[in-house]
Amino acid sequence: MTSDEQAAGGRFTGHGPEWRSSGLNAQDARTATVWVEQIIDRRAMLTGKDRVADVRDAMWELEKDGQIVVHRVTEAHKPVVVRTLYGWEKQIPTVRLWHHKSCGQCGNIPGYPASLLWLMNRLGTEYLDETDQTSCTAWNYHGSGIGNIESLAAVFLRNFHQAYVAAKAQGLPDGYYYPLVHCGTSFGNYKEVRGYLLQSAKLRERVRQILGKLGRLVDGKLLIPEEIVHYSEWLHVMRDEIKNLQTIDCSRIRATIHPACHVYKMVPEDVVYDDKVLDGNRVAVSTGLMQTLGAQVVDYKTWYDCCGFGFRHIISEREFTRSFAIDRKIRVAVEEARADVMIGHDTGCITTLDKNQWISKADGRPVSLPVLADCQFAALVCGAHPYKIVQSHWHASPTEALMEKLGIDWQARKAEFEEYLKEVAAGRLETLYDPSRKITSGPGFKPRAQAAGQAG
Repeated sequence: MTSDEQAAGGRFTGHGPEWRSSGLNAQDARTATVWVEQIIDRRAMLTGKDRVADVRDAMWELEKDGQIVVHRVTEAHKPVVVRTLYGWEKQIPTVRLWHHKSCGQCGNIPGYPASLLWLMNRLGTEYLDETDQTSCTAWNYHGSGIGNIESLAAVFLRNFHQAYVAAKAQGLPDGYYYPLVHCGTSFGNYKEVRGYLLQSAKLRERVRQILGKLGRLVDGKLLIPEEIVHYSEWLHVMRDEIKNLQTIDCSRIRATIHPACHVYKMVPEDVVYDDKVLDGNRVAVSTGLMQTLGAQVVDYKTWYDCCGFGFRHIISEREFTRSFAIDRKIRVAVEEARADVMIGHDTGCITTLDKNQWISKADGRPVSLPVLADCQFAALVCGAHPYKIVQSHWHASPTEALMEKLGIDWQARKAEFEEYLKEVAAGRLETLYDPSRKITSGPGFKPRAQAAGQAG
């Protein structure tokens, strides 16, 4: 805050100590801002610090000592090896995937998971989309402070144990499927919690007692995943195969990327970088996919900024979230980058950037920009129905201009969708996966035939 702004009566009321005036006049404040923008233009803020330890080293030692069991990525998962921030190797499984869905996506942006499943169906990817999963509860923890590290750790290990035993319902061995996390918040939270578990014997013991009561131990031990994998990482390693499905030319599309804080700023040493993607200076996911599909990825000065969601901001300082999302992200992408679309890879970011654009009308400077997840855009240019699969009608920011530039007759597709809704109303449904695979396989599991007999 500049001294001029303070004199005008402006003040922030954040969480913790109040913001204090920097004492800068407008010119000095701008100079400071330019300095920050120059420093963060490369990944110096992430690598210009003491090299952190690889938590997997601790994981192997704990397993060797008999304290934990590691759920490994095996050759059966056909992993692709990528490089992370410090050049470490990370294995991304490409098949036999267990979908760890997002509460915010399923309830708020249903075209997000639908597009991902549609792409996997087109590629013939083996996966399981069962129902025995809970929310990660990280929004509660970050947004309200009510949660605690023990509850976060217990939920994390409970969900990943379910992924480990999920194939039992099909008569397949434990570890057959490997979890693929849809939500960036869950992804960052789980990586952080895994680090805490590996560092703290006290936390491991307290959580072991909880999971023991739930029947969620393996041979009396905690099950820890070798890798925590985000769906955008799967898209990244599969981008050439997805390119082979493409039916719509998107070379005229100017796309800006919003990298999610929970994906690449939280536990940054685990995030994928690729020298072929912006010279390795930015996180590779989403950008690599868009480049492969042929879109024009356009840089913009506030690429590093948060979307404004901030968890507590959206709850208690919502107007800060809205103004930040519009003036620091959307307006810059529209006016500076002349973007046709903004692409993201996290639930909260897509929601914030998409559904708050109406607030730009408040000061008489309306701005509008389609905001889609990377998998939604990929599905769209690979021929997915813009309403049945991508479900663009759930988005608050209009997508019609984007579809027109892609050569999609959205009016005709909308008419098709309206006819489809009549079929749905009549009970003639379509599904992206076999509904019988919803049957749980966790503690209390009963074989499918027996469970079906009891239900009848």
